[in-house]
Amino acid sequence: MNFRDSKNSTHDNKKACVRLLVNGKVQGVYFRVNMQEIALKNSVCGWVRNLADGQVEALLEGNKDDVEKTIEWSRKGPENARVDDLKIDYLQYEGKHANFVILHDES
Repeated sequence: MNFRDSKNSTHDNKKACVRLLVNGKVQGVYFRVNMQEIALKNSVCGWVRNLADGQVEALLEGNKDDVEKTIEWSRKGPENARVDDLKIDYLQYEGKHANFVILHDES
């Protein structure tokens, strides 16, 4: 589902929250640091972390267009990454996050 295809979209500033699971060569390639830069550039809040199984997980919150830009970047990632699969779960926006941070464990 693309945000622009949503029938619930009433205006361009609609808020969105998504959980991403990124699979491929996404650890050891500065994926989290680069995602943080992209998210902050796009005024997206939330977090990103490495998982023990080699995936990267992220939670993105913000205006739907800004979140979509960060999702699009995540389909490829930084220069040395290889994204094989990107799972996107659309969640209820809660506005819990005031910044975009890198988490360093799975807790």
